[in-house]
Amino acid sequence: MASKLVREQIKHLPADPGVYLMKDATGRIIYVGKAASLRSRIRSYFSTKQGLSPKLKQMVAKVNTIDFFITGSEQEALILENTLIKTHHPHYNVRLKDDKTFPYLKISLNEEWPRVYVTRTLKEDGGRYFGPFAGAKSVRQTLKVLQGIFPFRSCSRTITGNDQRPCLEYHIHRCPAPCIGAISKEEYAEAIRQIILFLDGKEETIFRRLQTRMKEAAAALDFEQAALLRNQIQAIERVIEGQRIATRVRGEQDAIALAQDEEQACAQVFFIRRGRLVGKESFAIRSASPEEPAQIMSSFVIQFYSSAAYIPPRLLLQHPVDDKPVIEAWLQSKRGTKVSIRVPHRGNQKKLMEIAAANAEHELQQLKIKQQATSPVLEKALAEIERELHLPHPPLRIEGYDISNIQGRLAVGSMVVFENGKPKPAHYRRFRIKTVAEANDYAMMQEILRRRFKKGAATKQAADSWATLPDLVLIDGGKGQLSTARAAMKAAGADFIPAASLAKEREELFIPRQRKAITLPGSSPGLQLLQRVRDEAHRFALSYHHRIRRRETFTSSLDNVPGIGAKRKRALLQRFGSVRAIREASPDELATTEGISRGLAQKLKGAL
Repeated sequence: MASKLVREQIKHLPADPGVYLMKDATGRIIYVGKAASLRSRIRSYFSTKQGLSPKLKQMVAKVNTIDFFITGSEQEALILENTLIKTHHPHYNVRLKDDKTFPYLKISLNEEWPRVYVTRTLKEDGGRYFGPFAGAKSVRQTLKVLQGIFPFRSCSRTITGNDQRPCLEYHIHRCPAPCIGAISKEEYAEAIRQIILFLDGKEETIFRRLQTRMKEAAAALDFEQAALLRNQIQAIERVIEGQRIATRVRGEQDAIALAQDEEQACAQVFFIRRGRLVGKESFAIRSASPEEPAQIMSSFVIQFYSSAAYIPPRLLLQHPVDDKPVIEAWLQSKRGTKVSIRVPHRGNQKKLMEIAAANAEHELQQLKIKQQATSPVLEKALAEIERELHLPHPPLRIEGYDISNIQGRLAVGSMVVFENGKPKPAHYRRFRIKTVAEANDYAMMQEILRRRFKKGAATKQAADSWATLPDLVLIDGGKGQLSTARAAMKAAGADFIPAASLAKEREELFIPRQRKAITLPGSSPGLQLLQRVRDEAHRFALSYHHRIRRRETFTSSLDNVPGIGAKRKRALLQRFGSVRAIREASPDELATTEGISRGLAQKLKGAL
């Protein structure tokens, strides 16, 4: 039965479109939904429980209060709902796993010599993005295929064309070495255009261009260039052959199918470009059961395309979506032209959907196999941490923090991330302390926590890992460290996130609003997991601190060489790219740096 407060709120709900937030007795948001009419939609939860699924009955029983936002339209409500789900991670909402950290393939067209590399941040910076991909492995496989066909640069060094020698990438035919002037800007720009065509699924266009150029090179007796073009053509032929499927459909479209069991779901996306399958990605979905397929499909489409670099003009879906006109209008506003959503029932499109569905079933099976292979000790550890620290749910994402410095000098902080009990190095972050000059670990910890959570609150890109909030913050230290950390989190608006500290001397745990320490036996899997998080944060902070010390020591060594000032130090680093490269360079190579004479290079080599 609804609480007295909820019953009173329902009486005065507006009939406008908007978004509603259901909260439990602790104030935690447990569900976010959108509605064409807030009054009708919210009343439907509480008027009768007979039409509700078991999951919704469980959720409604926990609702203690309701907040809502009135919006100007259903489309605005859809956008706001998606934003709030990604911000608050409500327990009862369907959502993608790692939906904020999709990797993309980026071509930095805003640079003079564009690079091709992997990024997790989607920006309006003039670059061309492809994705999102399901994971780093998938995008790196694409990158490897690309480099095997069209060599390109992936380094961040300044390109002058006057370097004395190229890097290893050139010798293994993965970079055309613009750094030594081995390729002209026009030739490099053409290679980048071919990469874009390839990623757009227009291999046939590239194929014809390369054939024409190969014939021209052979006619000009440039057999070396003709052989290179022949190899590219053969590589593209292999890729095209690998993309052929029994079912052919016209135009550009994405085909999306689902596989679902009692516990989870998996979405399979086929990317069709110019009538050919050019790629596929699978995505695991949280909190899927026991939702209806239409609800899961709706949530997936909204969350996936909110961060997609490209939206095709047509989506083929295995199941219909709720609020189809609203979602189509939203997709059209993002694409700029019409986007249609269809559920095929016959013909080639139906056959394509059957292939996608079979792939989804296979991926779900593989996902379950991987989960079964996960040590049950980790599950036990997470359950124990939830129980002992009085958390609202298992801490699937734990962030650990630590500080490293020498009497306040060269102070740094670290943030490490464990998901499902395992380290996730891609989400680790380092901090240089900026506002604390003296030896004050408390103030330093407060600085990095404020910066972390303020950056997370300011981040708008769905692909940015800063926006993913932890289920538990773990601080290295005792009660005092925890108290100062909570103050910083409150200042950053993140005090709703649970936090704990682990003191090393007696391995005691402290949580807010509890004076007595929590002591777990040394054999406790929960304690052992928290110790791993703490020790990893310490290791990561210490390694960063050592790196900075080495850099400072190197700079001091340069300062002792007469004639080496700030300008020449900067020139050396720009020329060689790293401290290690400068150490390994010969005097002749050092002398090629602007402002470094042969004699000065000899002195420098001796000092290093």
